[in-house]
Amino acid sequence: MNKNKDKGNQGENIASDYLLKKGYAILHRNWRHKQREIDIIAAKNNTLHFIEVKTRTSNKFGLPEESISDYKMNALKKAAEAFLLQNAEWNQIQFDVVAITLSSNKVEEIFIIEDVFF
Repeated sequence: MNKNKDKGNQGENIASDYLLKKGYAILHRNWRHKQREIDIIAAKNNTLHFIEVKTRTSNKFGLPEESISDYKMNALKKAAEAFLLQNAEWNQIQFDVVAITLSSNKVEEIFIIEDVFF
C-alpha cells in the first residue's frame, strides 16, 4: 500500500473514533458507487452525514480542509445522490469535513466543519 493511502486510512480511523465520541453512529466507511467514494456516512440527530476526511502531516501545502477541490465535492455530492436513491428514508442530509493534522503519527489537530455548502 502506498504512503498516501496509509495516511488516508489512518485519518479515516482517527475520524471514525472522533465522530463516535461526538455521538455519531458510523453507518458506512469507504462507501463506493462506481468510481466515487464517500469516506464516512454517519447519522446523528436524525440527520445523515456524508463526511469527507482530509489528513495532512504538515501544513506545507496548506491546511487539510483547503485541499478539497470543487471536483471532489461534486463527486461526493453525486455519490451521496446514489446512496440516497438506495436509502430514500433519509429526509435530512448534511455534508461535513473532518480535518486532521498529524505530527509523528499523532493527532496534532482534529475538527469537524459541519454543513459544508458547495
